[in-house]
Amino acid sequence: MTVQLFSPEGMFQPVPYEHVSIATGSRHVHVAGQISRDADGNHIAVGDLAGQVAQSLRNTARGLAGAGATFADVVRLRFFVTQWAPEKMDAFMAGVALVAEELALPLPLPPASLIGVDILFEDDVLVEVEAYAVLD
Repeated sequence: MTVQLFSPEGMFQPVPYEHVSIATGSRHVHVAGQISRDADGNHIAVGDLAGQVAQSLRNTARGLAGAGATFADVVRLRFFVTQWAPEKMDAFMAGVALVAEELALPLPLPPASLIGVDILFEDDVLVEVEAYAVLD
């Protein structure tokens, strides 16, 4: 395996991700911010944070697959969420749970950041996901 995920003793827990990843490999895969649109650009899960998280992760998986990668190769995730508030965490994690098995998401997730923003590129977009993976 080219990616090792872990959380050293003494780092804040519990969190739904590992704090550290170590990767070896020569091919670096960057998946641009993915949102809740299908291949035809149709809006998926309008107004539903959990549904948008799930669809955005599905789209991220498609991007990874196109490069020959999976979530097992991911060393870093970034989530941008509009109008973030701590009370949205349950809906956010419900979206992850919806696709965890389907996409073979490692749980805990790879190192991740959840960044609150005012707005993304369109008003109905609630979440955007970026992924960085390393392959041999």
